[in-house]
Amino acid sequence: MASSNPFASILKTLEKPGGGEFGKYYSLPALGDPRIGQIWNRLPYSIRILLESAIRNCDEFQVKAKDVEKIIDWENSSPKQVEIPFKPARVLLQDFTGVPAVVDLACMRDAMNMLGGDSNKINPLVPVDLVIDHSVQVDVARSENAVQANMELEFQRNKERFGFLKWGSNAFDNMLVVPPGSGIVHQVNLEYLGRVVFNREGILYPDSVVGTDSHTTMIDGLGVAGWGVGGIEAEAAMLGQPMSMVPPGVVGFKLSGKLKDGVTATDLVLTVTQMLRKHGVVGKFVEFYGQGMSELSLADRATIANMSPEYGATMGFFPVDHVTLQYLKLTGRSEETVSMIESYLRANNMFVDYSQPQVEKVYSSCLELNLEDVEPCMSGPKRPHDRVPLKEMKADWHSCLDNKVGFKGFAIPKESQSKVVEFSFHGTPAQLRHGDVVIAAITSCTNTSNPSVMLGAALVAKKACELGLEVKPWIKTSLAPGSGVVTKYLEKSGLQKYLNQLGFNIVGYGCTTCIGNSGDLHESVGSAISENDMVAAAVLSGNRNFEGRVHPLTRANYLASPPLVVAYALAGTVDIDFETEPIGLGKDGKQIFFRDIWPSTEEVANVVQSSVLPEMFKATYEAITQGNPMWNQLSVPSSILYTWDPNSTYIHDPPYFKSMTMSPPGPHGVKDAYCLLNFGDSITTDHISPAGSIHKDSPAAKYLMERGVDRRDFNSYGSRRGNDEIMARGTFANIRIVNKLVKGEVGPKTIHIPSGEKLTVFDAAMRYKSEGQDTIILAGAEYGSGSSRDWAAKGPMLLGVKAVIAKSFERIHRSNLVGMGIIPLCYKPGQDAETLGLTGHERYTIDLPSSVSEIKPGQDITVVTDNGKSFTCILRFDTEVELAYFDHGGILQYVIRNLIAGKQ
Repeated sequence: MASSNPFASILKTLEKPGGGEFGKYYSLPALGDPRIGQIWNRLPYSIRILLESAIRNCDEFQVKAKDVEKIIDWENSSPKQVEIPFKPARVLLQDFTGVPAVVDLACMRDAMNMLGGDSNKINPLVPVDLVIDHSVQVDVARSENAVQANMELEFQRNKERFGFLKWGSNAFDNMLVVPPGSGIVHQVNLEYLGRVVFNREGILYPDSVVGTDSHTTMIDGLGVAGWGVGGIEAEAAMLGQPMSMVPPGVVGFKLSGKLKDGVTATDLVLTVTQMLRKHGVVGKFVEFYGQGMSELSLADRATIANMSPEYGATMGFFPVDHVTLQYLKLTGRSEETVSMIESYLRANNMFVDYSQPQVEKVYSSCLELNLEDVEPCMSGPKRPHDRVPLKEMKADWHSCLDNKVGFKGFAIPKESQSKVVEFSFHGTPAQLRHGDVVIAAITSCTNTSNPSVMLGAALVAKKACELGLEVKPWIKTSLAPGSGVVTKYLEKSGLQKYLNQLGFNIVGYGCTTCIGNSGDLHESVGSAISENDMVAAAVLSGNRNFEGRVHPLTRANYLASPPLVVAYALAGTVDIDFETEPIGLGKDGKQIFFRDIWPSTEEVANVVQSSVLPEMFKATYEAITQGNPMWNQLSVPSSILYTWDPNSTYIHDPPYFKSMTMSPPGPHGVKDAYCLLNFGDSITTDHISPAGSIHKDSPAAKYLMERGVDRRDFNSYGSRRGNDEIMARGTFANIRIVNKLVKGEVGPKTIHIPSGEKLTVFDAAMRYKSEGQDTIILAGAEYGSGSSRDWAAKGPMLLGVKAVIAKSFERIHRSNLVGMGIIPLCYKPGQDAETLGLTGHERYTIDLPSSVSEIKPGQDITVVTDNGKSFTCILRFDTEVELAYFDHGGILQYVIRNLIAGKQ
């Protein structure tokens, strides 16, 4: 078990500049390791954060001195794929992923109560911030009343989920719930929640965060290490458990020069995304440095960091420097706090001072970009890294119409490309052509956190209005800022009225169009598109534009800066060359060109300087937790134990701890198990775990209809993640899944081996369970790749799956399986089900020692079948901590017993 910290000798006092002290800190320069002298100045800043965390949390159980050693020796250990533990300083949630996390915490409280423990001990041990931002939809647009109308609909749809989250905010310590209508999680994190340096109980340490949303990386722009993880990992981190990770490679990205006049941060991030995708940075940290850093505002850096998932990196990290400190002051952080942050980071060699000579860091590989080479651009029509320079946009559009169907093609026959569809909009004659814009949305934390591009868009609107340009009334225009600060500076600048005049009224404060909550198009527009097979376009300032994501009827979706969103709304089409063709006709019939409405960099900077003020941030965030009338009227019980409603189809008490006792169950082998599913390679978490809409013929649909839920009210699996009954029924319910037991038939079916019947996966699993039979899964390589989804491990556990035998596992999914008590086994190299002659019709026995002390991480295990086959697998419990989880039946059971025993 845990012992005292072997690094206690390097705990130093941090003095205040004017006398007194800020607190104590673990001093990295005081380590005294002879290698530190040689490599210290060359160790990437992002790795220093992992090092400090390992030193501070070292207890020779969860974090060992040899783990610290691996991080110091990062240059050599990174290529070897060894594992290290990491304990983040805090956890960030949004409402889609936050609901199941709070369900699990509520359920753990019940278990504590049942076992005679203190339910109050189930509280996050690190700060948890949950921002409700994923539920608002653009039902109403182009209206002064849009914010209120959309919020009323949001509350009608989500009242039950919101009530549950509000109960959680009152019932749990260390948990802040930011109500609907406040902003987007990553912008709120940047402007308000980000600490940069923590000072807890007299100990100072760097802020770091894991979040259940892939764009958590936005905070990397503030010098805070942060990235996205799955729900089980986030819950474990909340409850003080370390995350297991491989020391990442670090790609150095050197910036020089400055952006040309009129070029935006969005143009820059789309360029960086394309470069890094080409370079290959999956699973790596990217660290930005160089003299060009001084030319990038903090908001520009955050825009680049935000899109880490699109270029594939774990982080896009910007170490703290003077620009960071200025931003902290601008956003209303106190002088005392900023002074503490600077003093700590300087003392611990984590601050970049560009006025001093810079020592080149050691990076796994390097890239360089001169900012002067960045040109105005967009990305699309179907992927964020398919960048198109603005000057090539018209030609690129025409080649997309010609090309065969693919990421850059729609295969529209030449003779149909100039087709014009006539329709009537509110009694007015209207026309639609291929490439016409039907959605123009200023949306997403990627851009709405950046005052330069937001005020740039407002200046485009002002110039356009003054010249007499208008946006066609059937284009669905919207503005959804990521925080209330944006509204304040748009009002102060006097420019919001011009955005309103063009239809860019504020529709709400949340993700909206960026995550596909774009609402319906007008019926006449929708019919014109679908009945005539038109390729309509959306232009949005978001971060993802995959097919079907933004809106089902927009086959072409382009990511662009907010000012370009306004320009394309005015043009009404993406089929335009802004250099040579007019955007429209002004009030005197004169042709107006793009250059007539585009503001200079200096014009934008002047408005930013006079309109974006520290008191706006202070006022916005002082009010943020006070909620709004609809949130405040939600009445919720004040009990510390949740009162589950047995009739609820959104929130359900899961069965994880129903038969739990204080004695760990110990390791379980598997005896005479049937194979539930037999898969090939590359089964992703999308195949395993429900996402998207609930199919009308699925077991989940049957469950809802039996409970009187109309098909139109099914909602999505995402919104029902708090109900294990629905999520279990949706596990392996992907309509594209291929299971070898049904001989190549595509769909969520399997064979119940004893009877030979073909059933849905859920029905077969329930039959095995009722007969008291264990089940296993056979799989190929990369099992569980894709988005990290906690339900991809929870679902199989609820179906009764005891083990998965695969050629290889995706890292996060393997640890999630361990966390739910499922045994991960890997075939020996060169072997798989086919080479061993396994069909999945056999019964499988996996013998494990009955005492966990006799099991070693990564040891060989023999698997025997009922038809006389025997083969050796590698047991993929990779650490002693994972073996402890397995001994207890899962990570949450381990935490509960330790809390009751007073060991946590």
